Parts: sequence; structure tokens; C-alpha cells
Amino acid sequence: MYTATWNGTELARSDKTIEIEGNQYFPPESVNMSYFIDSDYHTTCPWKGFASYRSIVVDGKTNEDAAWYYAEPKPAASEIKGYMAFWKGVEVVNG
Repeated sequence: MYTATWNGTELARSDKTIEIEGNQYFPPESVNMSYFIDSDYHTTCPWKGFASYRSIVVDGKTNEDAAWYYAEPKPAASEIKGYMAFWKGVEVVNG
């Protein structure tokens, strides 16, 4: 069971994450969306496609662009469509 935590708050929990390139991607239903706001930041991966980002807001603190997902990934990454991954100090642990 993986959990994603930031600023003392659990953001996501799942035993159905998908690991790609060392990142755990959490299924959409496992993420507590009340802590996220859409960001204007985007990146492109050569094989996964166009990534959209969200910022995390917990107890008045904001972690800008700390979560990303692929709404319409390329075929090679279709299994992570809508799944969310984290960085920028978000702790992802198994256990």
C-alpha cells in the first residue's frame, strides 16, 4: 500500500499504483482531490505525452506544481491515463 503525504496530510493511498521511471502513479479514485488546484504548468515526455500539473494546498500552504498526470497519454503509456504522480517534497512510501 503506497501513500503520498505532504505537510502532514495524506493526499493519496492505494495498493494499485503503477511504477514508471521510479515514480508511483496513483489511480484517480485514490487521490483526495480537495487538496489540489489546477496549474498552468505543463511538460511533454517523448513517450508518455503531454503532462498537466496541479498544485497542492494544505493548511494554507501551497506546493506549486507538485503533482502531475497525463489526461491523454500516448499509446505506450495508456495504462496511466488520469493517474497522478508527485514530486517537490511529497513523500511517497510503501507500507
